[in-house]
Amino acid sequence: MKSLIAIVTFTVTTVAFAQNVTLIRDATILTVSHGKIEHGSILIRGTKIAAVGPNDQITAPADAQIVNASGKFVLPGIVDTHSHTAIEGSVNEISLPNTGMVRIRDVVNNEDIDAYRELAGGTTTALMLHGSANSIGGQSQIAKWKWGRPASEWIVEDAPRTIKFALGENPKSSNFRPPAGIPLQYPSTRMGVEEVIRKSFLDARDYMAKWDEYDARKKRGENPIPPRRDLLMEEMADILRGNVDVHSHCYRSDEIMMLLSLSDELGFKIRELQHVLEGYKVAREIAAHGVGGGTFIDWWGYKAEAYDAIPYNVALMERAGVLTSVNSDSDELARRLNLDAAKAMKYGGLTEEEALKLCTLNPATQLRLDKRIGSIDVGKDADLAIWNGHPFSTYSRVDTTFIEGQIYFDRQRDLRLRQELAKEKADRLKKEADEAAKEKKEKTPEDKND
Repeated sequence: MKSLIAIVTFTVTTVAFAQNVTLIRDATILTVSHGKIEHGSILIRGTKIAAVGPNDQITAPADAQIVNASGKFVLPGIVDTHSHTAIEGSVNEISLPNTGMVRIRDVVNNEDIDAYRELAGGTTTALMLHGSANSIGGQSQIAKWKWGRPASEWIVEDAPRTIKFALGENPKSSNFRPPAGIPLQYPSTRMGVEEVIRKSFLDARDYMAKWDEYDARKKRGENPIPPRRDLLMEEMADILRGNVDVHSHCYRSDEIMMLLSLSDELGFKIRELQHVLEGYKVAREIAAHGVGGGTFIDWWGYKAEAYDAIPYNVALMERAGVLTSVNSDSDELARRLNLDAAKAMKYGGLTEEEALKLCTLNPATQLRLDKRIGSIDVGKDADLAIWNGHPFSTYSRVDTTFIEGQIYFDRQRDLRLRQELAKEKADRLKKEADEAAKEKKEKTPEDKND
């Protein structure tokens, strides 16, 4: 089924690309950045949004592909800042407390059916993260779910570099104790987690100093032996230089404060706190550091450090000035982030537009891609989802999903494909049954006695 879906999707995207210009007409457009447009149109040229506004203000060339979206809603593609979808093999390189030298981009699996299913839920972009078994995990990758295309095309090449940190139960292996007789891997306490991060940056400072000394000697005309290249230290040094964004798994408020203090001490910047279920307790401190928060709205109690989670966390952080988003950490939840965003209107009283931003513009800003994605504005990537009703309704579904102007999910085509597959299966089973019956009938009495 995977391969057939991929073939059909590829056909659709090729046609859309050849036509180059698409007009989505007569929809309710939820721009996220500048309100709602009733009976509006979106003109797509190539990969970008060329125009957006009321129907009577948008014109298209005669050869444009017209998508009739009357009675439907258009939302920017949903952005997920915490995904483990489409990662080939184990998501955790668990062997060391700091594995910042490994890269998620090298193991992207473009045949993971969950990516297609997320397209069917309107999700188009994700931060593909290393797991949380290490205090400092691998290098993450921002990708778009370009189903049916090579894995190399999923990667957003000019996106910011990112890395995964982790605090709490997971990096200290609280729930993964080895059998008797096998020693614990360091760290096994929260103190140890902190020290792994501190020592990694102190080592990186020493590494940078050696290279600075080498460069200085070269400028003086000397011919020194260069220091040994170390991929892990190169990554840590680039975090200190501000070239790599840190996204950190965390839960407890005391550990959040520890990491904020550590960043002040060592001079690195945290871009986003992931999960951050106790963020509401220290929201003002998080906001003062200019750090974002990506959280669940109603996951709680699944382990000890999640016991104090509350559904009001999103609104309390948002009201304190924290740039907040909802993220998935789940192939299933990634298909329904629109509904998690909607819950913030009930639990905390966010406005509709504030809630819409939780799964679109806010996560795009946390990934530093808000100039390209996250809202429906001229010049941005044409990453869009057409819904048959308001995205905050549990009765609504996605009809069509675009990434950079090309269709990667089409519900009607998907339904036709399901019928074709069902017919193909029935035909093959009938053929096998007919052949088996014929073979049995043609057997001689001697064959039956054998």
